[in-house]
Amino acid sequence: MIEVRPYDALGHANHGWLDAKHHFSFANYYDPNRINWGALRVWNDDTIAPGTGFGTHPHENMEIITYVREGAITHQDSLGNKGRTVAGDVQVMSAGTGIRHSEHNLEDVTTRIFQIWIMPNRAGHAPSWGTRAFPKNDRSGKFVTLASGYQNDGNALPIHTDARVLGATLRKNESTEYQLGIERLAYLVVAKGSVEIEGKIVGERDGAAISDTDGLKVRALADAEVILVDTTP
Repeated sequence: MIEVRPYDALGHANHGWLDAKHHFSFANYYDPNRINWGALRVWNDDTIAPGTGFGTHPHENMEIITYVREGAITHQDSLGNKGRTVAGDVQVMSAGTGIRHSEHNLEDVTTRIFQIWIMPNRAGHAPSWGTRAFPKNDRSGKFVTLASGYQNDGNALPIHTDARVLGATLRKNESTEYQLGIERLAYLVVAKGSVEIEGKIVGERDGAAISDTDGLKVRALADAEVILVDTTP
């Protein structure tokens, strides 16, 4: 089963410096039918103006994955970490028992990110942060795991949850498959281009909530970049 959630139908908040689209209920946007998708709690499509960003604020007991689509984001936190993550790369912050952080666009161009929150498998993990480059050529024509709660997932950034975050880049008419498992849930967002999944068209920045699907086949209708979360119900 696939439910397409068009970009134009998502929750929206424009703060001037931040233009945000919400796939799930967040802040002042509330939809009782879109609180979460299994352990996936937040998927925000954020556009951040140059020289602005999120000031220092706290989190706890949440796995927060940032996928940079354009520009770059600079992170600083109460653990002493500081780093810059550029387009195509990923950062992960495990809030655990508590962390304070800021995220700023220090560039002279607009930054666009997907901010993904996944609930941890338990409360009380030690907080941590990390970033890693994932060259798009390495995920050409296939899904590559970017962040994972499973130890055998290669170079993926570790997260404390029974979930994976994956990315793929596809040429027009190219297809790839992912073995989801009938008991799992998936949420897919097209960062660029458009794709077809089981006869459903998912356009640029649309979301697709996927359930009761064992094997997932994604075909690009145009050159496409897709991000997928595979999670527990």
